[in-house]
Amino acid sequence: MQYALQNINLVSIDRLGEKIREDFPVLHQEVHGRPLVYLDNAATSQKPSSVIDIMDEYYREYNSNVHRGVHSLSARATTEYEEARAKVASFVNAETPENIVFTRNATEAINLVANTWGSSNIKEGDEIVLSVAEHHSNIVPWQLLAQRTGANLRFVNLMKDTQELDIEHLRSLIGSKTRLISLVHVSNALGCTLDVEEVVKAARNVGARVLLDACQSVANIPMDVQMLGADWIVGSAHKMCGPTGIGFLWGTSEALEAMPPWMGGGEMIDVVTLEKTTFAAPPSRFEAGTPAIAEAIGFGAACEYLQAIGMQNVEAYEQDLGRHLHSQVGANLGKIFKV
Repeated sequence: MQYALQNINLVSIDRLGEKIREDFPVLHQEVHGRPLVYLDNAATSQKPSSVIDIMDEYYREYNSNVHRGVHSLSARATTEYEEARAKVASFVNAETPENIVFTRNATEAINLVANTWGSSNIKEGDEIVLSVAEHHSNIVPWQLLAQRTGANLRFVNLMKDTQELDIEHLRSLIGSKTRLISLVHVSNALGCTLDVEEVVKAARNVGARVLLDACQSVANIPMDVQMLGADWIVGSAHKMCGPTGIGFLWGTSEALEAMPPWMGGGEMIDVVTLEKTTFAAPPSRFEAGTPAIAEAIGFGAACEYLQAIGMQNVEAYEQDLGRHLHSQVGANLGKIFKV
C-alpha cells in the first residue's frame, strides 16, 4: 500500500496538511461546492487509508477471535491484536505493552479506574480534586463514586486572565484527605495545557494519585507517559486518526496491580472452578469478553501513521496554524464583526 505520507520530507513541516490530505478518503469530496475542509478533529478525527485498509484486511483475510484458538486465522488475529497493543505502548512510551489496557474509549477508561481502584480505596470523607473545566467523562464517574462512598469532590478554579488552571488554588485544595487528582492534560475548550509536574508534585506530597485525561494531548503533541509521572493516563483512538470504539488506559504497573477486576467473563480469568475464580494479571484482568479486534488493529495502524509523520512535526505545524489564525483574525477583526 502506497500513501502520500511515504513521500513527505519529514524534516520539514511546510504545508504538511496539503502533503497528507490525499491519504484521507473522506476529504476527497466537495461540500457546498467547495473542497471539504474538516475542522472538528477535537471531537473526532478523520482516518487515513492505512487505518481503513488494515481494518478491512482483518475482516477479509483473518477474521477470528483472539487468544482462544489454535487455528491459523486465530493465531494471526491474536498476533496482530497484541502487536497493536505494542504499537500503542510505543507511541506513548509506555514501559511495556502490559501497561496498556484496551477500553471502548477514554470515558470507559476513567470509569474503569473509578469502579476498581476508586471503589476499593475511596471512603467517606475522602476528597477527589477535579477542575471546573473537565469533560463530563471526567466529572460524572467521580460524582457517582462520591455518591456511593460519601467522598467529597473539590474543584479547582481557572485563572481569570488566561483561563488556565489556578495552581495556587489547586495547592490550597489538597490536604490529608485528598486521595485522587483527576484533570484534563490539554483542554480543547480552553486551549490550555496543564502543568503536570506541579500537579504530580502536589499530589505526592499528600500521598494522592493522579489521573490525566490525555484525549487531546496524545493526538497533538509528543507523549511520554513515564515522564509525566501520573498514575493513570487515558486516551481515545478516534481523536488520533484511529477508529471509534476503542481507547486505552495506561497505568503504572503498581497502579494497575492495585485495581481489582470490574467486569467478569472470559479472557480476564486465570483459573475458574464452580467454587472460585482467580484473575489474570493486567491488562487481561480488565479486558473481559471478545475485544474490539479490528478496532485495536486500526488503532495500532493510526499510531504508526502519526509516528511516521512525527508528533514533533504535528505539534510544530499546529503551532504555525495557530499563529497564522491569530494574525489573520487580528488583522481582519473589523471585517469579521462588520464593525
